[in-house]
Amino acid sequence: MRSIIEPFRIKVVEPIRITTQAEREEQLRKAHYNLFLIPAEYVLIDLLTDSGTGAMSSDQWAGIMRGDESYAGARSFYRFYDRMQEITGFEHILPTHQGRASERLLFELIGGPDKVVPNNAHFDTTRANIEHSGAKALDLLTEEGQTPSCDAPFKGNLNIEALRALISEVGAERIPAVFITVTCNNIGGQPVSMENLRQARAVCDEFGLPLFLDACRFAENAYFIKMREPGYEDKSVAEIVREMFDLADGATISAKKDGLVNIGGVLLLRDKTLFQNASNQLILTEGYVTYGGLAGRDLEAMAQGFAEVLHEDYLQYRIRSTAYVGEKLLDAGVSIVRPPGGHAIYIDAAAFCPHIPTTEFPGQGLAIELYRHVGIRSCEIGSIMFEGNAPMELVRLAIPRRVYTQSHMDYTCEGIIEVFENRDRIRGVKIIEQPPALRHFTAKFDLV
Repeated sequence: MRSIIEPFRIKVVEPIRITTQAEREEQLRKAHYNLFLIPAEYVLIDLLTDSGTGAMSSDQWAGIMRGDESYAGARSFYRFYDRMQEITGFEHILPTHQGRASERLLFELIGGPDKVVPNNAHFDTTRANIEHSGAKALDLLTEEGQTPSCDAPFKGNLNIEALRALISEVGAERIPAVFITVTCNNIGGQPVSMENLRQARAVCDEFGLPLFLDACRFAENAYFIKMREPGYEDKSVAEIVREMFDLADGATISAKKDGLVNIGGVLLLRDKTLFQNASNQLILTEGYVTYGGLAGRDLEAMAQGFAEVLHEDYLQYRIRSTAYVGEKLLDAGVSIVRPPGGHAIYIDAAAFCPHIPTTEFPGQGLAIELYRHVGIRSCEIGSIMFEGNAPMELVRLAIPRRVYTQSHMDYTCEGIIEVFENRDRIRGVKIIEQPPALRHFTAKFDLV
Protein backbone atom coordinates (compact mmCIF):
# COMPACT_ATOMS: atom_id res chain seq x y z
CA MET A 1 0.00 0.00 0.00
CA ARG A 2 1.31 3.45 -0.86
CA SER A 3 1.95 6.06 1.82
CA ILE A 4 -0.97 8.34 2.67
CA ILE A 5 0.43 11.77 1.88
CA GLU A 6 -0.70 15.12 3.25
CA PRO A 7 -3.35 16.44 0.81
CA PHE A 8 -1.89 19.94 0.91
CA ARG A 9 1.32 21.89 0.28
CA ILE A 10 2.96 24.09 2.90
CA LYS A 11 2.90 27.80 1.99
CA VAL A 12 3.77 29.49 5.29
CA VAL A 13 5.95 28.12 8.08
CA GLU A 14 6.22 29.00 11.77
CA PRO A 15 9.60 28.51 13.49
CA ILE A 16 9.87 26.10 16.42
CA ARG A 17 12.30 26.96 19.20
CA ILE A 18 14.52 24.00 20.06
CA THR A 19 14.79 23.94 23.86
CA THR A 20 17.21 22.16 26.16
CA GLN A 21 16.25 19.77 28.93
CA ALA A 22 17.57 22.24 31.51
CA GLU A 23 15.29 24.97 30.12
CA ARG A 24 12.31 22.63 30.23
CA GLU A 25 13.02 21.61 33.81
CA GLU A 26 13.10 25.28 34.78
CA GLN A 27 9.77 25.91 33.02
CA LEU A 28 8.20 22.94 34.80
CA ARG A 29 9.22 24.34 38.19
CA LYS A 30 7.94 27.80 37.31
CA ALA A 31 4.62 26.30 36.11
CA HIS A 32 4.25 24.17 39.25
CA TYR A 33 4.31 21.10 36.99
CA ASN A 34 1.09 22.10 35.19
CA LEU A 35 1.67 21.94 31.43
CA PHE A 36 -1.18 24.40 30.78
CA LEU A 37 0.91 27.05 32.56
CA ILE A 38 4.04 26.64 30.40
CA PRO A 39 4.55 29.37 27.75
CA ALA A 40 4.09 27.93 24.26
CA GLU A 41 7.49 29.20 23.10
CA TYR A 42 9.10 26.55 25.32
CA VAL A 43 7.10 23.70 23.75
CA LEU A 44 8.65 21.75 20.88
CA ILE A 45 5.72 19.52 19.80
CA ASP A 46 2.43 20.83 21.20
CA LEU A 47 -0.16 18.06 21.53
CA LEU A 48 -2.03 19.61 24.46
CA THR A 49 -5.22 19.93 22.40
CA ASP A 50 -6.54 19.84 18.85
CA SER A 51 -8.98 22.65 19.70
CA GLY A 52 -8.26 25.79 17.69
CA THR A 53 -4.65 24.78 17.10
CA GLY A 54 -4.94 23.74 13.44
CA ALA A 55 -3.69 25.45 10.29
CA MET A 56 -6.21 27.20 8.05
CA SER A 57 -6.22 26.84 4.28
CA SER A 58 -5.49 29.49 1.66
CA ASP A 59 -9.23 29.65 0.91
CA GLN A 60 -9.98 30.28 4.59
CA TRP A 61 -7.42 33.10 4.71
CA ALA A 62 -8.95 34.53 1.56
CA GLY A 63 -12.32 34.41 3.30
CA ILE A 64 -10.89 36.39 6.20
CA MET A 65 -10.09 39.21 3.78
CA ARG A 66 -13.71 39.02 2.54
CA GLY A 67 -15.14 39.28 6.05
CA ASP A 68 -18.11 41.63 6.36
CA GLU A 69 -17.89 43.32 9.77
CA SER A 70 -21.41 44.77 9.76
CA TYR A 71 -22.94 44.50 13.22
CA ALA A 72 -26.22 42.93 12.03
CA GLY A 73 -27.01 40.80 9.01
CA ALA A 74 -23.49 40.67 7.59
CA ARG A 75 -22.91 38.78 4.34
CA SER A 76 -20.45 36.60 6.22
CA PHE A 77 -23.17 35.43 8.60
CA TYR A 78 -25.38 34.32 5.72
CA ARG A 79 -22.51 32.41 4.13
CA PHE A 80 -21.94 30.68 7.46
CA TYR A 81 -25.68 30.05 7.96
CA ASP A 82 -26.19 28.62 4.47
CA ARG A 83 -23.22 26.27 4.86
CA MET A 84 -24.43 24.95 8.24
CA GLN A 85 -27.98 24.48 6.98
CA GLU A 86 -26.69 22.61 3.92
CA ILE A 87 -24.57 20.27 6.07
CA THR A 88 -26.93 19.69 9.02
CA GLY A 89 -30.45 20.46 7.79
CA PHE A 90 -31.14 22.64 10.84
CA GLU A 91 -32.99 25.94 10.42
CA HIS A 92 -32.30 27.43 13.86
CA ILE A 93 -28.56 28.16 13.90
CA LEU A 94 -26.64 30.41 16.30
CA PRO A 95 -22.94 31.27 16.01
CA THR A 96 -20.96 31.44 19.26
CA HIS A 97 -17.34 32.20 20.05
CA GLN A 98 -16.59 28.55 20.90
CA GLY A 99 -18.19 25.28 21.98
CA ARG A 100 -18.38 25.99 25.70
CA ALA A 101 -20.36 29.16 24.93
CA SER A 102 -22.93 26.98 23.14
CA GLU A 103 -22.99 24.66 26.15
CA ARG A 104 -23.47 27.54 28.59
CA LEU A 105 -26.35 29.00 26.59
CA LEU A 106 -28.07 25.64 26.37
CA PHE A 107 -27.68 24.48 29.96
CA GLU A 108 -28.69 27.83 31.42
CA LEU A 109 -32.01 27.15 29.68
CA ILE A 110 -32.53 23.40 30.11
CA GLY A 111 -30.39 22.63 33.16
CA GLY A 112 -31.08 23.31 36.81
CA PRO A 113 -31.29 21.59 40.20
CA ASP A 114 -32.76 18.06 40.26
CA LYS A 115 -32.09 17.61 36.50
CA VAL A 116 -29.98 14.73 35.15
CA VAL A 117 -28.19 14.87 31.77
CA PRO A 118 -26.94 11.50 30.46
CA ASN A 119 -24.21 11.17 27.83
CA ASN A 120 -21.90 8.47 26.56
CA ALA A 121 -19.18 10.57 28.27
CA HIS A 122 -19.26 14.29 29.00
CA PHE A 123 -16.03 16.13 28.32
CA ASP A 124 -14.69 18.66 30.81
CA THR A 125 -16.48 21.90 29.88
CA THR A 126 -19.74 20.09 29.11
CA ARG A 127 -19.77 18.51 32.55
CA ALA A 128 -18.79 21.80 34.19
CA ASN A 129 -21.55 23.77 32.46
CA ILE A 130 -24.16 21.16 33.37
CA GLU A 131 -23.05 21.08 37.00
CA HIS A 132 -22.81 24.87 37.16
CA SER A 133 -26.55 24.95 36.37
CA GLY A 134 -27.19 22.66 39.34
CA ALA A 135 -27.90 19.57 37.23
CA LYS A 136 -26.06 16.25 37.38
CA ALA A 137 -23.94 15.03 34.43
CA LEU A 138 -24.00 11.24 34.13
CA ASP A 139 -21.80 9.08 31.88
CA LEU A 140 -23.38 5.94 30.36
CA LEU A 141 -20.50 4.31 28.51
CA THR A 142 -20.56 0.74 27.31
CA GLU A 143 -18.17 -1.63 29.10
CA GLU A 144 -15.92 -1.97 26.06
CA GLY A 145 -15.53 1.81 25.98
CA GLN A 146 -13.93 1.68 29.42
CA THR A 147 -11.33 -0.94 28.49
CA PRO A 148 -8.21 0.48 26.77
CA SER A 149 -7.11 -2.83 25.22
CA CYS A 150 -10.53 -3.72 23.78
CA ASP A 151 -10.28 -3.39 19.98
CA ALA A 152 -13.95 -2.74 19.13
CA PRO A 153 -15.02 -0.53 16.19
CA PHE A 154 -17.49 1.74 18.06
CA LYS A 155 -16.29 2.10 21.63
CA GLY A 156 -17.95 5.52 21.93
CA ASN A 157 -21.46 4.04 21.88
CA LEU A 158 -24.00 5.07 24.50
CA ASN A 159 -25.14 2.21 26.75
CA ILE A 160 -28.79 1.95 25.68
CA GLU A 161 -29.77 -0.44 28.48
CA ALA A 162 -28.25 1.93 31.04
CA LEU A 163 -30.20 4.81 29.48
CA ARG A 164 -33.47 2.91 29.88
CA ALA A 165 -32.57 2.04 33.46
CA LEU A 166 -31.81 5.71 34.23
CA ILE A 167 -35.15 6.86 32.82
CA SER A 168 -36.91 4.22 34.90
CA GLU A 169 -34.98 5.27 38.02
CA VAL A 170 -35.24 9.07 37.90
CA GLY A 171 -38.22 9.64 35.59
CA ALA A 172 -38.24 11.22 32.14
CA GLU A 173 -39.37 14.56 33.57
CA ARG A 174 -35.99 15.03 35.26
CA ILE A 175 -34.02 14.47 32.02
CA PRO A 176 -34.03 17.66 29.89
CA ALA A 177 -32.02 16.03 27.09
CA VAL A 178 -29.97 12.96 26.21
CA PHE A 179 -26.50 13.77 24.86
CA ILE A 180 -24.13 11.75 22.71
CA THR A 181 -20.57 12.96 22.07
CA VAL A 182 -19.28 12.18 18.56
CA THR A 183 -16.48 11.18 18.58
CA CYS A 184 -16.13 10.42 22.30
CA ASN A 185 -13.17 12.45 23.56
CA ASN A 186 -12.82 11.08 27.11
CA ILE A 187 -12.09 7.53 26.01
CA GLY A 188 -9.76 7.93 23.07
CA GLY A 189 -11.62 9.80 20.32
CA GLN A 190 -13.72 6.69 19.76
CA PRO A 191 -16.63 6.82 17.29
CA VAL A 192 -20.36 6.21 17.77
CA SER A 193 -22.19 4.02 15.29
CA MET A 194 -25.24 5.12 13.33
CA GLU A 195 -27.11 2.14 14.75
CA ASN A 196 -26.39 3.37 18.29
CA LEU A 197 -27.65 6.84 17.37
CA ARG A 198 -30.83 5.28 15.97
CA GLN A 199 -31.36 3.22 19.11
CA ALA A 200 -30.90 6.30 21.29
CA ARG A 201 -33.36 8.19 19.07
CA ALA A 202 -35.94 5.43 19.50
CA VAL A 203 -35.64 5.54 23.30
CA CYS A 204 -35.91 9.33 23.29
CA ASP A 205 -39.04 9.13 21.11
CA GLU A 206 -40.55 6.54 23.42
CA PHE A 207 -40.19 8.78 26.46
CA GLY A 208 -40.59 12.17 24.79
CA LEU A 209 -36.97 13.26 25.32
CA PRO A 210 -34.85 15.42 23.00
CA LEU A 211 -31.60 13.96 21.67
CA PHE A 212 -28.60 16.28 21.36
CA LEU A 213 -25.16 15.75 19.86
CA ASP A 214 -21.91 17.13 21.19
CA ALA A 215 -20.73 17.27 17.59
CA CYS A 216 -17.26 18.84 17.77
CA ARG A 217 -15.79 16.02 15.66
CA PHE A 218 -18.82 15.01 13.60
CA ALA A 219 -16.89 14.60 10.33
CA GLU A 220 -14.31 12.28 11.87
CA ASN A 221 -17.15 10.22 13.39
CA ALA A 222 -18.88 10.04 9.99
CA TYR A 223 -15.67 8.84 8.33
CA PHE A 224 -15.35 6.03 10.90
CA ILE A 225 -18.96 5.03 10.13
CA LYS A 226 -18.10 4.90 6.43
CA MET A 227 -15.03 2.76 7.13
CA ARG A 228 -16.49 0.42 9.77
CA GLU A 229 -20.29 0.19 9.72
CA PRO A 230 -21.91 -2.21 7.23
CA GLY A 231 -24.14 -0.48 4.71
CA TYR A 232 -22.26 2.84 4.74
CA GLU A 233 -19.18 2.00 2.69
CA ASP A 234 -20.69 3.44 -0.50
CA LYS A 235 -22.20 6.56 1.10
CA SER A 236 -20.40 9.87 1.06
CA VAL A 237 -19.26 11.41 4.33
CA ALA A 238 -21.60 14.34 3.66
CA GLU A 239 -24.56 11.95 3.40
CA ILE A 240 -23.57 10.21 6.64
CA VAL A 241 -23.16 13.55 8.42
CA ARG A 242 -26.64 14.61 7.34
CA GLU A 243 -28.12 11.33 8.56
CA MET A 244 -26.44 11.83 11.95
CA PHE A 245 -27.86 15.33 12.35
CA ASP A 246 -31.29 14.25 11.10
CA LEU A 247 -31.52 12.01 14.18
CA ALA A 248 -30.89 14.91 16.58
CA ASP A 249 -33.02 17.68 18.09
CA GLY A 250 -30.00 19.90 18.61
CA ALA A 251 -26.23 20.05 18.80
CA THR A 252 -23.39 21.97 20.36
CA ILE A 253 -20.31 22.31 18.16
CA SER A 254 -16.87 23.70 18.79
CA ALA A 255 -15.78 24.83 15.33
CA LYS A 256 -12.20 24.78 16.66
CA LYS A 257 -12.18 21.06 15.89
CA ASP A 258 -13.96 19.94 12.71
CA GLY A 259 -14.66 23.54 11.69
CA LEU A 260 -10.90 23.80 11.02
CA VAL A 261 -10.70 27.28 12.57
CA ASN A 262 -8.89 28.88 15.49
CA ILE A 263 -12.04 30.27 17.12
CA GLY A 264 -15.77 29.73 16.75
CA GLY A 265 -18.74 27.60 17.78
CA VAL A 266 -22.30 26.70 16.83
CA LEU A 267 -25.58 25.96 18.61
CA LEU A 268 -28.19 24.07 16.55
CA LEU A 269 -31.81 23.78 17.74
CA ARG A 270 -35.06 22.44 16.30
CA ASP A 271 -37.41 23.78 18.99
CA LYS A 272 -38.45 27.34 18.05
CA THR A 273 -39.15 28.49 21.62
CA LEU A 274 -35.82 27.17 22.85
CA PHE A 275 -34.12 28.91 19.91
CA GLN A 276 -35.78 32.23 20.77
CA ASN A 277 -34.73 31.93 24.42
CA ALA A 278 -31.18 31.00 23.42
CA SER A 279 -31.10 33.98 21.04
CA ASN A 280 -32.03 36.28 23.93
CA GLN A 281 -29.25 34.81 26.07
CA LEU A 282 -26.81 35.12 23.17
CA ILE A 283 -27.57 38.83 22.77
CA LEU A 284 -27.15 39.34 26.52
CA THR A 285 -23.76 37.66 26.87
CA GLU A 286 -22.15 36.98 23.47
CA GLY A 287 -23.38 39.44 20.86
CA TYR A 288 -26.10 39.88 18.29
CA VAL A 289 -27.56 36.71 16.75
CA THR A 290 -25.77 37.22 13.43
CA TYR A 291 -22.28 37.38 14.91
CA GLY A 292 -22.44 35.68 18.32
CA GLY A 293 -19.20 37.04 19.72
CA LEU A 294 -17.24 36.57 16.49
CA ALA A 295 -15.90 38.86 13.82
CA GLY A 296 -17.28 38.56 10.30
CA ARG A 297 -13.92 37.21 9.16
CA ASP A 298 -14.25 34.35 11.69
CA LEU A 299 -17.65 33.44 10.23
CA GLU A 300 -16.10 33.34 6.76
CA ALA A 301 -13.34 31.02 7.94
CA MET A 302 -15.92 28.77 9.62
CA ALA A 303 -18.08 28.58 6.50
CA GLN A 304 -15.09 27.47 4.43
CA GLY A 305 -13.71 25.14 7.12
CA PHE A 306 -16.98 23.25 7.49
CA ALA A 307 -16.87 22.59 3.73
CA GLU A 308 -13.23 21.45 3.70
CA VAL A 309 -13.65 19.04 6.62
CA LEU A 310 -16.00 16.92 4.51
CA HIS A 311 -13.35 16.36 1.81
CA GLU A 312 -12.67 12.64 2.00
CA ASP A 313 -9.02 12.87 0.99
CA TYR A 314 -8.50 15.12 4.02
CA LEU A 315 -10.34 12.72 6.33
CA GLN A 316 -8.42 9.72 4.99
CA TYR A 317 -5.16 11.54 5.72
CA ARG A 318 -6.38 12.71 9.15
CA ILE A 319 -7.49 9.30 10.41
CA ARG A 320 -4.61 7.36 8.87
CA SER A 321 -1.89 9.70 10.10
CA THR A 322 -3.25 9.45 13.65
CA ALA A 323 -3.33 5.66 13.39
CA TYR A 324 0.31 5.76 12.20
CA VAL A 325 1.36 7.19 15.56
CA GLY A 326 -0.68 4.62 17.47
CA GLU A 327 0.75 1.71 15.51
CA LYS A 328 4.35 2.81 16.11
CA LEU A 329 3.72 3.01 19.85
CA LEU A 330 1.94 -0.36 19.95
CA ASP A 331 4.84 -1.96 18.08
CA ALA A 332 7.17 -0.68 20.81
CA GLY A 333 5.01 -2.18 23.56
CA VAL A 334 3.33 1.04 24.69
CA SER A 335 -0.27 0.48 25.80
CA ILE A 336 -2.76 2.86 24.19
CA VAL A 337 -6.51 3.05 23.85
CA ARG A 338 -7.29 0.73 20.94
CA PRO A 339 -8.10 1.14 18.15
CA PRO A 340 -6.47 4.55 17.55
CA GLY A 341 -9.01 7.37 17.58
CA GLY A 342 -9.58 10.16 15.12
CA HIS A 343 -7.99 13.24 16.64
CA ALA A 344 -5.58 11.86 19.21
CA ILE A 345 -3.65 8.93 20.61
CA TYR A 346 -4.36 8.13 24.26
CA ILE A 347 -1.60 6.43 26.23
CA ASP A 348 -2.77 4.12 29.01
CA ALA A 349 -0.89 5.83 31.83
CA ALA A 350 -1.86 3.22 34.42
CA ALA A 351 -0.20 0.49 32.32
CA PHE A 352 2.73 2.77 31.39
CA CYS A 353 3.44 3.65 35.05
CA PRO A 354 2.30 0.65 37.14
CA HIS A 355 4.49 1.85 40.02
CA ILE A 356 2.44 5.06 40.43
CA PRO A 357 -0.89 4.66 42.26
CA THR A 358 -4.00 6.46 41.07
CA THR A 359 -3.79 8.74 44.12
CA GLU A 360 -0.50 10.08 42.74
CA PHE A 361 -1.93 10.71 39.24
CA PRO A 362 0.12 8.58 36.82
CA GLY A 363 -1.19 10.50 33.82
CA GLN A 364 0.18 13.80 35.07
CA GLY A 365 3.48 12.18 36.03
CA LEU A 366 3.83 10.76 32.52
CA ALA A 367 2.86 14.06 30.85
CA ILE A 368 5.49 15.89 32.92
CA GLU A 369 8.19 13.42 31.91
CA LEU A 370 7.30 13.59 28.21
CA TYR A 371 7.75 17.37 28.33
CA ARG A 372 10.92 17.23 30.43
CA HIS A 373 12.59 14.58 28.27
CA VAL A 374 11.72 15.68 24.71
CA GLY A 375 9.58 18.84 24.87
CA ILE A 376 6.24 17.20 24.00
CA ARG A 377 3.24 18.87 25.66
CA SER A 378 0.33 16.48 26.20
CA CYS A 379 -2.75 16.41 28.44
CA GLU A 380 -3.78 14.21 31.36
CA ILE A 381 -7.25 12.72 30.84
CA GLY A 382 -7.86 10.97 34.13
CA SER A 383 -8.37 11.56 37.83
CA ILE A 384 -7.10 15.14 37.75
CA MET A 385 -9.39 16.25 34.94
CA PHE A 386 -12.44 14.21 35.96
CA GLU A 387 -11.82 13.51 39.67
CA GLY A 388 -14.29 10.75 40.60
CA ASN A 389 -15.66 10.43 37.06
CA ALA A 390 -12.51 9.23 35.27
CA PRO A 391 -13.08 5.89 33.52
CA MET A 392 -9.34 5.46 32.85
CA GLU A 393 -5.96 7.07 33.59
CA LEU A 394 -4.85 8.39 30.20
CA VAL A 395 -2.49 10.86 28.55
CA ARG A 396 -3.86 12.41 25.37
CA LEU A 397 -1.66 13.30 22.43
CA ALA A 398 -4.09 15.55 20.53
CA ILE A 399 -2.84 16.16 17.00
CA PRO A 400 -3.54 19.62 15.54
CA ARG A 401 -5.07 19.54 12.06
CA ARG A 402 -2.71 20.19 9.12
CA VAL A 403 0.15 21.39 11.36
CA TYR A 404 2.76 18.66 11.91
CA THR A 405 4.49 16.46 9.34
CA GLN A 406 5.37 12.77 9.57
CA SER A 407 8.86 13.61 10.83
CA HIS A 408 7.35 15.55 13.73
CA MET A 409 5.28 12.49 14.58
CA ASP A 410 8.30 10.18 14.23
CA TYR A 411 10.17 12.40 16.70
CA THR A 412 7.18 12.23 19.05
CA CYS A 413 7.08 8.43 18.90
CA GLU A 414 10.84 8.15 19.43
CA GLY A 415 10.63 10.37 22.51
CA ILE A 416 7.70 8.45 24.00
CA ILE A 417 9.48 5.14 23.44
CA GLU A 418 12.63 6.48 25.15
CA VAL A 419 10.52 7.52 28.16
CA PHE A 420 8.83 4.10 28.11
CA GLU A 421 12.18 2.32 28.24
CA ASN A 422 13.05 4.32 31.39
CA ARG A 423 9.54 4.50 32.87
CA ASP A 424 10.62 3.48 36.38
CA ARG A 425 12.08 7.01 36.74
CA ILE A 426 8.67 8.68 36.33
CA ARG A 427 7.35 10.13 39.58
CA GLY A 428 3.82 10.71 40.74
CA VAL A 429 2.48 14.11 41.73
CA LYS A 430 0.44 15.69 44.49
CA ILE A 431 -1.90 18.68 44.25
CA ILE A 432 -0.82 21.68 46.30
CA GLU A 433 -3.41 24.19 45.06
CA GLN A 434 -6.58 23.86 42.96
CA PRO A 435 -9.68 25.84 41.92
CA PRO A 436 -13.22 24.60 42.69
CA ALA A 437 -13.94 23.51 39.09
CA LEU A 438 -11.98 22.50 35.97
CA ARG A 439 -8.94 22.13 38.17
CA HIS A 440 -6.65 20.73 35.49
CA PHE A 441 -6.33 24.14 33.81
CA THR A 442 -4.82 26.04 36.74
CA ALA A 443 -3.98 23.62 39.56
CA LYS A 444 -0.47 23.58 40.98
CA PHE A 445 1.42 20.34 41.60
CA ASP A 446 4.61 19.05 43.13
CA LEU A 447 6.49 15.80 42.51
CA VAL A 448 6.06 13.01 45.03
